[in-house]
Amino acid sequence: MTKLVATSVVRGSRQGESHGGIYLIDLDRQRVAQPVDWNTANIDWQGRGWDRGLRGIAIDTDKVYIAASDELFVYSPEFKQIGSFRSPYLKHCHEIHCYKRRLYVTSTGHDAVLGFDLDEQRFSWGLHITKTVDGFQATPFLPSGTDGPPLRNDLHINNVHCTRHGMFISGLRTGGLLRYTGSQINMVSPLPAGAHNARPFRDGVLFNDTESDIVRFVSPDKQRMFHVPRYEDKLLTHTDLDDSRIARQAFARGLCTIDDSLVAAGSSPSTVTLHDLESMKTTLSINLTLDIRNAIHGLEVWPFDTT
Repeated sequence: MTKLVATSVVRGSRQGESHGGIYLIDLDRQRVAQPVDWNTANIDWQGRGWDRGLRGIAIDTDKVYIAASDELFVYSPEFKQIGSFRSPYLKHCHEIHCYKRRLYVTSTGHDAVLGFDLDEQRFSWGLHITKTVDGFQATPFLPSGTDGPPLRNDLHINNVHCTRHGMFISGLRTGGLLRYTGSQINMVSPLPAGAHNARPFRDGVLFNDTESDIVRFVSPDKQRMFHVPRYEDKLLTHTDLDDSRIARQAFARGLCTIDDSLVAAGSSPSTVTLHDLESMKTTLSINLTLDIRNAIHGLEVWPFDTT
């Protein structure tokens, strides 16, 4: 049985309303459960969705890490909250990723990636990324110190993914997928403007081409593309809000691999779709809600046997 865990954000939600949640999606039975409905008054209500909803997901043994805009939450597999952590340099978080004994967290507002020590349960490392005339520069800093990066959001870093080949970082304005090796940072693959969830996969790069409403896999000898699902306008709900406050239909965000061929991708209104890179077919699409404001953010394979 294959299950996914997804988070969502709700654009344009008002105080007292839900502004996102956590979903468990049973792909075999095509069933959806929502164990957490995220609703708190302790958020910043300015801006287009900045501090609303839940973001990246990462799993370490028996702990589930889920990020909000400026706070990292820890859950049990039964979704009992067992901890939360903040850093003065964590703002507008997007995606997160576990590698070895560190959890890497994107801090979009500070153009940075933070490292959370999974054993010591604390933010212990930071990397500030800047664009220069010669390319990019990566500067380590201590999240517990006072000399960290300013709140600028120049690159809009929205994804981090680690392998033995390095740390791969991308954002809306990086222009491509960056690789940090510990001593240097450089671009390894160009990306279209507005890309989300870019990561190395097989012999290429997998990402959401969000501005084109397409999921892409690009390698030296392959070009795979899948269109994001769309719905008839008459089926959508909550379309009477100002367009600047809601997520548009077919906004592609959230991506994970199920095996070497099957990819799960998220979109708005909250939908999870399976694409097979080998057969070039979309094999399944599950819609969670037709509320146009509700958009998938994080997406991962669920390893536990909970219902």
